[in-house]
Amino acid sequence: MIKRVILATMLASGIAMTLLGAPALHAETVRWARSVDASTLDPHALNNGPNHNLLHQVYEPLIIRTADGKLQPTLAASWQRTKDPTVWEFQLRKGVKFHDGSVFTADDAVFSLQRAKSPNSDMKSVLASITEVTKVSPFVIRIKTAGPDSLLPDNLINIQMLSAAWAKAHGVEQPQVASVKEETYATRHVNGTGPYTLVSREQDVRTVLKLFPQYWGRGQFPLEIDELVYLPIKSPSTRVAALLSGEVDFVQDLPIQDTVRLRADPRLRVNQAAENRVIFLGMNVGNAPLKYSDVKERNPLADRRVREAFQLAIDRNAIKTAVMRGLSVPTNIIAPPFVHGYDKAFDVVGKPDLTRAKALLAQAGYPNGFSITLHCTNDRYLNDEAICQATAGFLGRIGVKTNVVSRPLAIQTAAINNLDTDFYLYGWGVPTYDSAYIFDYLVHTRGKNSRGATNATRFSDPDVDAKIVSLAAEGDQKTRDATIKSIWTTVQKELIYLPLHDQIQTYAMVRKLDIPVNPSNTPYFKLFKLAK
Repeated sequence: MIKRVILATMLASGIAMTLLGAPALHAETVRWARSVDASTLDPHALNNGPNHNLLHQVYEPLIIRTADGKLQPTLAASWQRTKDPTVWEFQLRKGVKFHDGSVFTADDAVFSLQRAKSPNSDMKSVLASITEVTKVSPFVIRIKTAGPDSLLPDNLINIQMLSAAWAKAHGVEQPQVASVKEETYATRHVNGTGPYTLVSREQDVRTVLKLFPQYWGRGQFPLEIDELVYLPIKSPSTRVAALLSGEVDFVQDLPIQDTVRLRADPRLRVNQAAENRVIFLGMNVGNAPLKYSDVKERNPLADRRVREAFQLAIDRNAIKTAVMRGLSVPTNIIAPPFVHGYDKAFDVVGKPDLTRAKALLAQAGYPNGFSITLHCTNDRYLNDEAICQATAGFLGRIGVKTNVVSRPLAIQTAAINNLDTDFYLYGWGVPTYDSAYIFDYLVHTRGKNSRGATNATRFSDPDVDAKIVSLAAEGDQKTRDATIKSIWTTVQKELIYLPLHDQIQTYAMVRKLDIPVNPSNTPYFKLFKLAK
């Protein structure tokens, strides 16, 4: 009877044939379930967690950051600053092959970095300080920056290396334009140097990867998992049912409500840790009237008093207790504590004050409130839709009628990239562990100096922009830290974003696995050993 219920649920989600129709898999296969698929296989098209999560298995950057927060050589064997403090030299790893058998060289590294800096790339903001990439020899490159950018190695950890010859042969010298859903050869095909090769891919259904026989890391990493079956399963209950029935081995996006009962199951292992990610609300603070509001003649969110009223209406501790069941850390800054520049003084979570919030709305000219649409993901962050519903309830107490529109991450991301939202839920991780990454993407004026790619708030301040740009060129740490604090002071004062909480991430898996929660929420399967 239980099996029949699980089968019916899977049929409803469109994955029954994928899971239950498959023959039993051998011990070295790991069936890996997530709530959402990567939206493209082009590694430079979009900068988001689900894409990096899958692509790190098949592509590789010069450097990665492991679960302990340290940088680890990958396709770069070593790196150092030259006598010129604006130039870094990278010694590339020799003997590395792409999945088509061709050899990785400096030509591929130069091409990949230039491709990732191109206007179509969603990775360009993180590389904005780079002015030139040159080949010194077949296995040495140099990267010149606008100033002595000490964070350059940190900025490279999600910049995957492509074969220049393969890209040219297939007409993908430029990244896919994801904002208009462009289809290119790189959208559904890969040719990386990573430990796994692509066997098959059905978007939003099933992706199969197999261990690459000529992987350079043989003998250096365990490589005990020889096949990965990646299964996007949107329904939380179906993901858990698949784990309990033995149809999947590892659930990365574990529903909060199932944590306790899965911990009690002796067949399973549950790992938990803080994720390097803040969940927040973004607001259109520009001067033009809102698209998704009943206020047509002006933008209420452009008035700081309205933004402060929203801030005072939201009860972050209630979200932690009632929505997140304790698995969140309320915050007042869009920087996780992992991040350089995080300041406890900015992270004071105040108590809701509905009386003052209503008074602020009245002062701004909205004594009876107004209506607005809150765009929300329903497949990306822990209890994301429930967070939005709770937010709507809080705002309703001060007279703001909030219509929650829930949708998949791909649609939400496209809306943010196309400035087609006024009020939205989003999350942000900081792979560089430095505030500049947040400023480059979320605070800087959109489109200027190759920065601001994910800033949908319409916030623009030339003085703040200049300070953000200076961070990549400032060699004096005290001066740089003072600039970071100054930028945060403006961000906090202007209430550009409404931070909600830091996520606590939970993984559940069969006992043969022991996969720790990486702060970046990216498991590197080449590193994991199977229990004997």
